[in-house]
Amino acid sequence: MAIRTREIRLVTGLVLGAFLLTHFSNHALGLVSVEAMEAGRVWFNGLWRNPVGTLLLYGSVLTHFLLALLALYRRRTLRMPVREAAQLTLGLSLPFLLIAHVVGTRVEWALTGHNSGYPEVVRNLWIHNPEIGARQALALVIAWLHGCLGIYFWLRPKTWFPRSALFLYTGALLIPVLALLGFAEAGREIADAPERFGPIPTPPASAILPMAGPVLYAFFGGAIVATVAARFIRSGLLWSRRVRVFYPNDRVATVPQGFSVLEASRIAGIPHVAVCGGRGRCSTCRVRVLEGLQRQPPPSAQERGTLARIKAGPNVRLACQFRPTHDVSVVPILSTGRNGVASLVRGGRAQGQEQEIAVLFCDLRGFTSLAERRLPFDTVFILNRYFEAVGESVEDAGGYIDKFIGDGVLALFGLRTTPQQAAKQALDAALRIKAALEHLNEEYASEFEHPLKIAMGLHAGPAIVGQMGYGQATSLTAVGDTINAASRLEGLAKELDVELVISEDLATRAALDLSGRDRQIVQIRGRAAPLGSWIIPKADGLVR
Repeated sequence: MAIRTREIRLVTGLVLGAFLLTHFSNHALGLVSVEAMEAGRVWFNGLWRNPVGTLLLYGSVLTHFLLALLALYRRRTLRMPVREAAQLTLGLSLPFLLIAHVVGTRVEWALTGHNSGYPEVVRNLWIHNPEIGARQALALVIAWLHGCLGIYFWLRPKTWFPRSALFLYTGALLIPVLALLGFAEAGREIADAPERFGPIPTPPASAILPMAGPVLYAFFGGAIVATVAARFIRSGLLWSRRVRVFYPNDRVATVPQGFSVLEASRIAGIPHVAVCGGRGRCSTCRVRVLEGLQRQPPPSAQERGTLARIKAGPNVRLACQFRPTHDVSVVPILSTGRNGVASLVRGGRAQGQEQEIAVLFCDLRGFTSLAERRLPFDTVFILNRYFEAVGESVEDAGGYIDKFIGDGVLALFGLRTTPQQAAKQALDAALRIKAALEHLNEEYASEFEHPLKIAMGLHAGPAIVGQMGYGQATSLTAVGDTINAASRLEGLAKELDVELVISEDLATRAALDLSGRDRQIVQIRGRAAPLGSWIIPKADGLVR
């Protein structure tokens, strides 16, 4: 598999983060003593000043910076969320804030062999040149903030991140604070007793050292200027090959060739739903092409797969993946409504996110014929007792009731837990529902001609989770292949007259051994691969 620039940027960023963490930890030893800082510096230099550490550190610095320039160049538009803009701006400013410090320590050591210790550095930055010391402290804080933003974007989609966020935020705050306090305490200690640390040694002269700073400033500054110039040149070339995207109500977005329809909508301020954030996963941004489809580039493999999954027609394209080369007329299939996107999605998952969840579908078997022989009041009463039993079972197991559909229920698990915990919760909920239904049958045995029977389907996998709907009907829900597969398994349970069908995916996550059970391969409409499933005639035969 080819290594993507995203993985390279992540690895180099983690290397730089490890350097900052060890550097800050060394500074924090100043809370103990200057001697403790010097002892820690021996280990720090041993880690980062050997040939392997040097190559790894400075190779990561150069690679990370060049990848930042590449990302800046590749962006079709500089409109981006505030956090992304802050991360990019801080990253590009770091070299200019750190060059003086690097030249005065690492470059000087490489050229002259002079090894500046903490007494010398602290005395220079804390006592003799406090304004330079303040600038270096600011540079280190900016570097740490840049790294924290990168790690935040990396970990944010992880299911465990919300549970660990407070711990991570606390560490991100304490580490630089302790480092600055350690450096300040070392400065106070040296200022109170300068004779303990002797005079500042005079480093050997070097004809090359004075040139190192200007050369580094010129290199990094020239690289940024060249990237910005390349962007202007590209923009000029692209704007000479503009395309127009026509929308309903006589709205038009004019963009350079290479922009997607979703980017055109955002640049023109036209509301356009994209629950997955424009990654080609959810299909909510799809548009129907009214005119100009014939001369456009064909869908990519990712776009074809998503469109095939939803059985889209030949004139339907994903706005986030469709980059027209000629004028085109489109209409978004999912309207944002009169109040815009804000009325469509609200809350913490407003824009939606893809995550691994477990899904339970359950339905009463034969309830339609039962309802036909009952008064409307009795039917509503029985359904409400059934919904109460299912709802309590799902919530007690740690799940979330997505919706009631007729006499069926859709429940989600894993919104704030790991995929393994979600699978176990869904299985626990199924067993609880079975027990609650038996209790309901016993309580109303005299009212039912036949006991109520249930069919359930359990599946686990990725789904798009977010706030969806319109107006007062907006709620947290999930869409995707995993939901469709769980519904199909529930239908299979009805067809086979069994209580429960469990997918192999969920059984694996729940560490459930079903090797002695009947296994079937299920074909799911719109899904390329069949789904292995286990047939459970009686749900209470499983051990909770």
